[in-house]
Amino acid sequence: MTDFSTTTKLDPREQHFRIPGPREGLSLFLRFLPAPQREGKPRRTVLYVHGATFPSALSIAHRFDGKSWRDALTEAGFDVWGLDFYGFGHSDRYPEMEQPAVQNAPLCVAHDAARQLEAAARFILGHQNIEKLSLISHSWGSMPACLFAAAHPALADRLVLFAPIGRRGPRRYETPATFPAWRIVTPEDQWNRFIEDVPAHEPPVLSRLHFEGWSKSYLDSDPESRSRDPAGVKTPLGPFSEIIKAWHGQLAYDPAKVRSPVAIIRGEWDGLMLDDDAQWLFNAFTQAPIKRDIKISRGTHLVHLEMMRPTLWRESINFLQGDDIAAVPV
Repeated sequence: MTDFSTTTKLDPREQHFRIPGPREGLSLFLRFLPAPQREGKPRRTVLYVHGATFPSALSIAHRFDGKSWRDALTEAGFDVWGLDFYGFGHSDRYPEMEQPAVQNAPLCVAHDAARQLEAAARFILGHQNIEKLSLISHSWGSMPACLFAAAHPALADRLVLFAPIGRRGPRRYETPATFPAWRIVTPEDQWNRFIEDVPAHEPPVLSRLHFEGWSKSYLDSDPESRSRDPAGVKTPLGPFSEIIKAWHGQLAYDPAKVRSPVAIIRGEWDGLMLDDDAQWLFNAFTQAPIKRDIKISRGTHLVHLEMMRPTLWRESINFLQGDDIAAVPV
């Protein structure tokens, strides 16, 4: 059991749940912020699925200048949940993370994560007495999200795939690299990744001041982070390994099996989701009854942390509210 009682501060405005996960003896952490009660308005629920290197507290729930993406969703009437996968945030760590990284295969691959996501979704549906929920995923998180939606179409209302990973054709004479079970990611690693796709002649889209506050919370997500030199967060490598596989023709799920409405939302400078990637993915969702491909100007793979984040909030809310249904001819 992971103990964060002396290393992190939980948001007092949210509710917290620890539930059994699919792996015996390991529990999953869920955070929940309900929308204000509104007379005559149906309750709608969103579950956030994080990406490859940081948990829900550092993404949908992180407040810049006092407001987060989650806050915008609750203001729009959505109850918002965030799941931390095993090895991230407040969920339990894989026992293999205490062993040398090279002794085990990459941890938290998409099929494993999809089982964790199912456990979380079924808990949420029962807790709120509802029949289905929508998903917002980031980056690699689109893989377990789409695996879940394909396997359980009756439970998945709408899918927002923010900066998802698409499939790129196999590379001739080259096979995907193999990876260890986990790695250490430092705040400086994150900073370099966050800024590398911004064109050299453009002003920054993420302030260093905002990042410094974020990076402190990032180190808080691993109780042992500050005992390392340099300080860094131990992170499962299954997600990164599957991104590389996707770019060698091996996407972890079949988009044609997803039957929920899907929105792809991405930044124009996203180096992990190029225009060709987005076009392939959009076309591959052959069974989705409604599809959108939305590109946000002056944004990278991390739009939710950048200056254009209000646009991301607005586009995701518009899609989740189902405004497009009225425009469909009957």
